[in-house]
Amino acid sequence: MQNHNLQQSPLPTKNLLRSKIRAQRRALSPLQQKRACQALGKQLERSLTLLKAKHIALYFGSDSEICPVHLIPHLLKRKKCLYMPVLHPFKKSHLVFCRITPNTKLKKNRFDIPEPSFKHSSGISAKHLSLVLLPLVAFDEAGNRMGMGGGYYDRAFEFKRKSNRHSPRLIGLAHELQLQKSIPTEDWDIPLFAIFTDKKTYYTD
Repeated sequence: MQNHNLQQSPLPTKNLLRSKIRAQRRALSPLQQKRACQALGKQLERSLTLLKAKHIALYFGSDSEICPVHLIPHLLKRKKCLYMPVLHPFKKSHLVFCRITPNTKLKKNRFDIPEPSFKHSSGISAKHLSLVLLPLVAFDEAGNRMGMGGGYYDRAFEFKRKSNRHSPRLIGLAHELQLQKSIPTEDWDIPLFAIFTDKKTYYTD
């Protein structure tokens, strides 16, 4: 009798994959995290894409994400305009990007992540950013990104999917262990221009 329930082995579900990669990331020691951030920083400092960009968004790492904030002094010396994602106070699950300077005061949001004040900082439209460094949970060499599942960055840069704009360049940052052969994707996912890890750079465009 024919078995109508047989099907190809599916890719791991997103939630299972998130749990697996987050556990591996959290297992890194403080020394491993520090060395990974230093190695990532060296790659980014040599990147022509970063050097040519004027308006750059970056983030504070949480949940053992590889963190680019140590690049801030380096980028400010090169006269870059820097921005951080801020949870929109009125639009649920939306981000805005606020300017940071050496004098910017930060406060923790509901996810315990430092961010500049929405009220006291100047903002920029996501469309006017030159380059965005963003976190991820998993990625593949095709430039597919899996985030935490909230869809914040997908909403912020939805216009890129609709218009196929090249700007801003979206660059994912990750530990090399977050690389997967393939990850599940959705219609609303926005591929990355590149992924920088502590070991290698993957360009997809």
